[in-house]
Amino acid sequence: MVKLADGIRVVDADAHMTERHDLFTERAPKGYEDRVPHVERIDGVDMWIVEGKAFGKAGSGGTVDHHGKKHPFRDSQGGSWGINDVHPAAWDPKERLRLMDELGIHTQVLYPNAIGIGGQNLRNSVQDPIVLRLCVELYNDAMAEVQAESGNRLLPMPIMPAWDIQACVQEAERCAALGYRGVNMTADPQDSGSPDLGDPAWDPFWEVCAGNQLPVHFHIGASQTALSYFGTTYWPSQDDYVKPAIGGASLFQNNSRVLLNSAYSGMFDRHPDLKMVSVESGIGWVPFMLEAMDYELEENAPEYFHKLQKRPSEYFASNWYATFWFEKGRGDLQHLVDTVGEDNIMFETDFPHPTCLHPDPLGMVGETIASLRPETQRKVMGGNAVKLYRV
Repeated sequence: MVKLADGIRVVDADAHMTERHDLFTERAPKGYEDRVPHVERIDGVDMWIVEGKAFGKAGSGGTVDHHGKKHPFRDSQGGSWGINDVHPAAWDPKERLRLMDELGIHTQVLYPNAIGIGGQNLRNSVQDPIVLRLCVELYNDAMAEVQAESGNRLLPMPIMPAWDIQACVQEAERCAALGYRGVNMTADPQDSGSPDLGDPAWDPFWEVCAGNQLPVHFHIGASQTALSYFGTTYWPSQDDYVKPAIGGASLFQNNSRVLLNSAYSGMFDRHPDLKMVSVESGIGWVPFMLEAMDYELEENAPEYFHKLQKRPSEYFASNWYATFWFEKGRGDLQHLVDTVGEDNIMFETDFPHPTCLHPDPLGMVGETIASLRPETQRKVMGGNAVKLYRV
């Protein structure tokens, strides 16, 4: 096995935790047990039910079985698997920690599954504003317990009530008090009736996030708009096993629009300490986009270009991070990392999703990572995340 540089404490900046069936009901106030998300068996299939309506299958949330073997998406997560078919580390925090020890991973940043990676499935399924806000708080309370009980080795990202800016401000403040190290935000709050993120109406939220050292995370597929990339980019004639590959790859490029819009919006001039993370989108597209965002704005809106305090591309270095896992930089990862910026990159595994590095994440990337300078290895494999998440 290829040996990495000494002193690396590996931080996995993107993994997922399948929601346990009793996650909401065990914390629900009396009288709300049947109104918050819970699981009922319908026609032989476990389904998530909220307010009397199904909003999705209570599936596995992963493709790794109990023996650590990965299966095609169509046969597992996207097929018939339920929570009992997936590796228990997908939903059990104690099993997750045990597996992390086995794999040599110290800390993991976690994102949801069934409720929508940005929490959007709740907004789409619940009409009562009291129940909707309760669902957000119950989920975030449960994940705060996971973090605390893990000794901050598991760092879930809490979901935000994106349909209500003031509620986001309040929930971010509450989550900071609970010890969270960031927030999980949808890229498209306009899907749920709020202004888009470039609107100055969001400034109070950015102020709270920056002031409490809560980086704002944009995971691919964290909105209905973003998910349209997954379901519409493949040609209908493609094989059913090929379609998820096309959809998944298309989602990566979708995050570039969040970087573009945020840099052009002026939000970082107003909130220079605000940090954002592009999650599960890779880094190979970043150098081209940094060039394109400068060129396009200066060509099309020169007056606005000169109103910004920095060149658009410079906001990536000062305010953004990106995660990567399988990329090799066309044989020269060090050049790619240097072009993107070694202080702005974090490693991820995406466990237990279809593209995760399993069953041996460090072994799978060991040779590629070993090609990096020792100091670069320390930063991208853990050091940057240790600093960002205060671990």
